[in-house]
Amino acid sequence: MSNLIVTNITSIDGYYEGPGGNVMALPMDDSFDRYCAERLEAAETLLLGATTFRGFSGFWPPVAENPSATDTQRQISRLDNAIDKVAISESLSLDDAGAWKETTQIIGRAEAHAAVAERKQSDGGDILVFGSRTLWHDLLSAGLVDEIHLVVGGVALGGGTPAFPDRVETKLSRLGARTSEDSPNVVLQYAVER
Repeated sequence: MSNLIVTNITSIDGYYEGPGGNVMALPMDDSFDRYCAERLEAAETLLLGATTFRGFSGFWPPVAENPSATDTQRQISRLDNAIDKVAISESLSLDDAGAWKETTQIIGRAEAHAAVAERKQSDGGDILVFGSRTLWHDLLSAGLVDEIHLVVGGVALGGGTPAFPDRVETKLSRLGARTSEDSPNVVLQYAVER
């Protein structure tokens, strides 16, 4: 059975993005990139909501050949380009997938829970969610998320979009915590308790 793992970066004060929806306010440094590459290596499917899919598919495909990108960023691009992707959306079409057209499946919101539950029954690698806050909150409420990995960045934003919505109680068990000597970020890994 495959695990559905949500991996996101947050500020130390719990924001998923800064004021005005600014995700670049978060410290996405090389240690963050290395962790994302590690998660992609273990995954069989990348599961994304429409906004994150549009952002990723518009940015990541050419990075593999970009000489000014870091080695880790080029690795992420190659992994992103190759992995099976599922986008949950009513507004996307395969035309929006661009270079990812051959490796992308688009599923409507009404079918999402059943499709994700079915995919979790496979014996392949992890199902990985990056970004996609609305999607992973819905999947968490539906009991489909197995693990949440938060990269807590060394920055306090003082405002923005909270990583977790109000009035959502989720019990978590600690799986691990990791630091890197070259970064103020800390990776916190939790299992979702049923």
